[in-house]
Amino acid sequence: MPIQVTQDLKKNIENFEELFSDCADIKKRNIKVGQNLERECFIAYIEVAVSNVDWKDSAVGKFLGKLRTMPEEQLVSYVRDNVEDISDSQPFDTIEDAAQGMLAGDVLFFLDGYGKALKIPDKGYPGRGVYETESEKVIRGSNEGFSESIKLNTALIRKRLRSPHVKVKESFAGRRTHTNVDLVYMKDLIHPKMLEEIENRLSEFEIDGALDSGIVEQLTEKRKYSPFPQFQTTQRPDRAAMAILEGRIVLLSDNSPVALILPATYNTFIQTSDDYYSRWEIASFTRALRYLASILAMVFPGLYLAMTNFHTQILPTDLLLSLAAARQGVPFPAMVEVILMEIAFELLREAGVRLPGANGNTIGIVGGLIIGQAAVDANIVSPIVVIVVALTALCSFAIPNEEFATAFRILKFLFIFLCGSMGFFGFLVGFLAVLIHLSHLESFGIPYLAPFVGAELNGYRDERDTFLRLPLDFLKKRPVYTREGARTRLKFKGSREKKL
Repeated sequence: MPIQVTQDLKKNIENFEELFSDCADIKKRNIKVGQNLERECFIAYIEVAVSNVDWKDSAVGKFLGKLRTMPEEQLVSYVRDNVEDISDSQPFDTIEDAAQGMLAGDVLFFLDGYGKALKIPDKGYPGRGVYETESEKVIRGSNEGFSESIKLNTALIRKRLRSPHVKVKESFAGRRTHTNVDLVYMKDLIHPKMLEEIENRLSEFEIDGALDSGIVEQLTEKRKYSPFPQFQTTQRPDRAAMAILEGRIVLLSDNSPVALILPATYNTFIQTSDDYYSRWEIASFTRALRYLASILAMVFPGLYLAMTNFHTQILPTDLLLSLAAARQGVPFPAMVEVILMEIAFELLREAGVRLPGANGNTIGIVGGLIIGQAAVDANIVSPIVVIVVALTALCSFAIPNEEFATAFRILKFLFIFLCGSMGFFGFLVGFLAVLIHLSHLESFGIPYLAPFVGAELNGYRDERDTFLRLPLDFLKKRPVYTREGARTRLKFKGSREKKL
């Protein structure tokens, strides 16, 4: 049962001390206030979360300095009536709620005779500032990336969307971590049912700790056994702001620099921020390359096995003879070759991620060259297999979203087994299975293959921003994620008014 804050300061201190016994990092101070220094108050804070409690510098110190100049009989009424004068201050009725306020990185203030605990903001927990994002590199556009502070992340979105229609709805995840989770959206653009659904999913689970947005993502996904993610992830504030302008919702989790965007589709994972900052010709060319890369990253090794093991008649004679000559002396079947090299490259990729700094890039490049060349010289694999595996890896790197690319890396092994054992028939079986799965998959009510399916819901206008990105003049409507009646995002004035 919650412990109520009373007007008896000693009782409040006893309850607080009992709750936070053996906590050396929490600093507690008894201070005298009032003109005659006869009224006691008590403050508590986490050591590194408070810059300075001296009245000359901090909000807490200035507040205490004000109290020291007032008559004792006016202290309680002043605190009660002027709580809102302190930025983001908040009174609490229970010790437990007050403790959560302090654990958020603020100062907790008790005054003898005042029956509430007051949270006074300070600098908060130490954290990383705004740095350039290490993933989602772009040629043109902002290089700012999200940090681990949820307040800073919401501010970075507000910096780009200066509209009162941008709403931030706060909730908490983790019974013990009490992690802040914010839903950021444009009120006049989103479907209300979409917001209601994500709120319901967030309330459906209770876990000890939610230390990263990835935990929230896994617990709120509907199709948990699908390799394809149903949330889009980003570390770029401009990408998140762009999604909000499309009528989508951004989920931010405290202590995580990765934001979740919902709903997500195949098409949104292929898009990048600078697709809209660059001219439409280069944006269309690079996007078409990404679509092709996403398919080849899944099927290329399998197609190689199908052609060389079962359907050699479709290859030119000179190429077939060249492949046969390259495989002379190799002791393993072609499928074993491909699997060995794919596993070796996946190990190199994982090692490169785990090694610090420049060492990771070095191990990826040097390791790939050395292992590939040594394997060919030792006649363990043929040169063409190294080329096939290397091109497949390049295709997976060309996919902008890492989580989305992982799905194709996993399915790649399925196609290797199917094509290596059944040829093109196995390829067709695998491709049809993936296509059926994607056609049944949805993210918060939006088909995963939209706008390739359901394009009529928005007058086929979403198809102008798929394989090709047409000039911005043609992109006058927001995608289907936006509520009906709010889909116009571009208008021309006067003589430039067009019907596109």
